[in-house]
Amino acid sequence: MGPHPAVAAIRLAVRRVLHDVITEHSAEHSTEHGTEHSTEHGTEPSTEHSTAPAPDRQPLVLVACSGGADSMALASALAFEARKLAVRAGGITVDHGLQDGSTQRAAEVAGRMSALGLDPVEAVTVTVGREGGPEAAARDARYAALDAAAERHGATAVLLGHTRDDQAETVLLGLARGSGIRSLSGMAAVSGAAGRYRRPFLELDRQTVRKACVAQELAVWDDPHNADPAYTRSRLRHEGLPALEKALGKGVVEALARTAQLSRDDADALDSWAADAESAVRDEAGRLECAKLFGLPPAVRRRILRRAMIAEGAPAGSLFARHIEEVDRLITGWRGQGTINLPGRVEARRQGGRLVIRQG
Repeated sequence: MGPHPAVAAIRLAVRRVLHDVITEHSAEHSTEHGTEHSTEHGTEPSTEHSTAPAPDRQPLVLVACSGGADSMALASALAFEARKLAVRAGGITVDHGLQDGSTQRAAEVAGRMSALGLDPVEAVTVTVGREGGPEAAARDARYAALDAAAERHGATAVLLGHTRDDQAETVLLGLARGSGIRSLSGMAAVSGAAGRYRRPFLELDRQTVRKACVAQELAVWDDPHNADPAYTRSRLRHEGLPALEKALGKGVVEALARTAQLSRDDADALDSWAADAESAVRDEAGRLECAKLFGLPPAVRRRILRRAMIAEGAPAGSLFARHIEEVDRLITGWRGQGTINLPGRVEARRQGGRLVIRQG
């Protein structure tokens, strides 16, 4: 008798990601040693009739585990699949220090991951700042810790337990911010430097993942912050999405996740167009020419402006639609406006038909 359908679903999702990691790692290793290595894109490599590389040559994949149902299901699937593949599997849990007993809980989560057979396993304590609000500050501290752990252990990838429900929530939050199509594209299946972060569960719903934990009798911890109405995402999860489903019927989560993928495809195409067009709107000195920028479609022009702001030091996470629109008006609605102050002490102004963006 095979595994429970929910368990089979989470294992298949993780297996696909691990095959991608193995293929990419093998191609990189072959390139480094000057040998040719080709694989058909999208084909899962066979491991049945090949000699597995030595353990120290195998890619290390870490799971970011909070102890909740999503990440515990992910940790169990990683441990199970890694035993059958040429992959080393470990785990990281991050203690944000925001709740009483968090250090003890982090130690317990680390113990559960070790019991699953993951190695190395580490509990990392971080200090959460205040910039951007509590949710954003905690997220920034967590990703910084995960990046540092991946570098420290030499990990090829870090798996994250975001589900289709998380994706739907992210799309709605982006819609509320009014930050454009990139915000509606949600979370990418692969993101981070060199594709470090992988999200195997983006096509699985939260209920399936929780069922997998029940079927495997995995102990999970439900973070009270996830039910605290003080947090925007929590209100959206427990009040906003249920209200939408009541008004519009079932299928809202799936539709929002589908919107994320379609938006990502469009945003990627526009980003590519902007990258190709940027050189054509700069003069010989590399300055942006307002007349040439004016002739571009607004979606392309604004992407070029955003890229220029980030290149001069404006933090990407602090640049909002209103910032881009103000600078865009220097091109489309020029009436002698003064200098525009942007995040990161970056300034933008129009001078002699050129758009000057630089540190103030």
